[in-house]
Parts: sequence; C-alpha cells; structure tokens
Amino acid sequence: MIPFRPNIAAMQGYVPGYQPPDIASWIKLNTNENPYPPSPKVVEAILAELGKDGASLRTYPSASSQKLREVVGELYGFDPSWVIMANGSDEVLNNLIRAFAGEGEEVGYVHPSYSYYKTLAEIQGAKVNAFGLTDDFRVAEFPERYDGKLFFLTTPNSPLGFACPIEYVEELAGRCSGMLVVDEAYADFADANALELVKKHEKVVVTRTLSKSYSLAGMRLGFAIARPEVVAALDKIRDHYNLDRLAQAACVGALQDQPYFLECTRRIRETRDWFTTELRGIGYDVIDSQGNFVFAAPPDRNGKRVYGALYERKILVRLLSDPVLAHGLRISIGTQDEMEKTLAAMKEIQ
Repeated sequence: MIPFRPNIAAMQGYVPGYQPPDIASWIKLNTNENPYPPSPKVVEAILAELGKDGASLRTYPSASSQKLREVVGELYGFDPSWVIMANGSDEVLNNLIRAFAGEGEEVGYVHPSYSYYKTLAEIQGAKVNAFGLTDDFRVAEFPERYDGKLFFLTTPNSPLGFACPIEYVEELAGRCSGMLVVDEAYADFADANALELVKKHEKVVVTRTLSKSYSLAGMRLGFAIARPEVVAALDKIRDHYNLDRLAQAACVGALQDQPYFLECTRRIRETRDWFTTELRGIGYDVIDSQGNFVFAAPPDRNGKRVYGALYERKILVRLLSDPVLAHGLRISIGTQDEMEKTLAAMKEIQ
C-alpha cells in the first residue's frame, strides 16, 4: 500500500471549470475569463523579452520579480516591500495557509465562496470552518472574536457576485485574532476595494489576480499586498523562481496600459448590467453583481435543466454541484454579441 498522508488520501481534489478541447466552437461563459484579448503591450513585451532567437529563455528569470513589485506598488500606492508576486493568486492563498496555519489549526471562509480554500487547508492538514451567509450577505454566526489563524473573505463574492461594504470588511478585520485575507479576484469590476485597510490593519492581506480583468488567465499571474513582515515571510515559502520570464514581461506590459484595462472593464460592467436587466425581464432571479459574472436562477429554480439546454446549444456556463447553488447558474460576462446570443437561447429554452 502506498503510504499517503491520511489527510491527502481522504480529501477530495478541487475540480476546475470544464475547458472544452474545441473551445473556438463554444460560447464559453463558465470560468470567468475575460472575453477580450490582453493589451497589445502584453504581446509587445513578450516578443521583446524573447528577442529574435529566444536566448533569454536559457537563463533564470528574476527571482524576486522586483520590477513587477515596483509597478504594482506604483499603481496602487504602496512601497514594493508591501507587494509579493505569485503564480496566480492561488499560489499566494496556498502560501498564506502554509505561513499561518499549522496542522490541526483552524482556517475559516465563507460558504458559498471559492471552494479551493477548503482544498488548500486540507492539504496543509488544517481544520476548516465554513461560515454561511445571512439574507443580507453578512457572515452568519461570526463570533465577536474569531480565533482562527486565517479567515478568507471573497469580495466580490464568487459565485454570487455581491460585494461586502468596506465598513463591514473593516469590522471583520477588528474581530479576527488571526489574519483576514480579502480575496479581491474580481475587485477591478467593483465600485470599491479594501486596499486602504492594509495600511490601517496589520493583519489584513489583499490578494489579486490578473486572470480576469487583465485577460491573462493563461499566464498565471497574481499578487498580494500586505505588511512588509508578512511579505517577507511569504518570500521564504514561495518557489524562488515562481514567475517565468514571459509572465513577468506580460505582467508589466498589462499593468502599464491602464487606458486599455479601464476600457475593457468598462465594457464588461456595461454588458453585465444590461444582461442582468434582460434576465430579470424574462423572470430570472439575478443577484446584483460586482464581478465579471452573474448568478441567475430561472423561474422554476432548476439550474440543471437550463444548463443542459444551453450545453446542447454549445453555450457553456457554470453549474455548481453544491446543493446550496444548484437552483441557479454562474454565467461569465462575454462580449455583447455573446451575451445577446446567450439571452436569445435562454428565452428559447423557457
């Protein structure tokens, strides 16, 4: 018998969204990818890094990703010592658990939200405590003083789309004995963010990704902003060459083209709000979203039925297996044309 650690043998792995092999033939709205290409400056930066013969690839990239830290710091108003870069925000979420939660120690998160927190905690052997939501999207039965080592708050929430008011996020920070990790994967589509709380509260960490708003899901880029002593601890844990040369070049190119970024996010927000109104017009229950997706329930609250009918029409949305979410669908926001075709199909399915 192979001697796996008991927690690894017992746990269920995370199941990512389906990626069809014939992707170009689908309207793909299941993994919250950006429907628009990255900034042209990303391609320019990658080609410049490669050069004519790709010789730069024979040497290791910057171990510290210092240029990226400087660009992020300048963009958001932090010294680079407050920034750590990651191979997707998942890497920094994993390393936060490794840094703060030992075997048997508690990690908390909101359910429903990003289910990968549970997987990462179980890998570490940490204890998991999932808190539900109230009807007004507050953390249900959250104690006056939460003694877990980490609490993950996804805002805007995925899969539901709502965003927590910053005043409420700050209240939670004051009630956490351990670290409050504010996962802002979708903050670039929202009206507010929690970055200022990092300056006010030493135990607040904000994580971000370039997968959604910067159209770089294929490059696996993310970062966290936290106090320098937290960043220094995370630096000890991460792989010393965690970002390759081309990813680093792409990151700088994307972040330095803010006009392109702002136009893309504006278009997605505009399409999201239009799609929400149209869905409600045909009887769907849609939660107000601050992300690049909506969570929508058909009038009969049978998400599986609508998912299957859309799938037959080669429109791919996300049906989540959790019974709490089975009544609805998470639908990523594509181009205006894609969403018009999706809406037409949903009207037909009714």
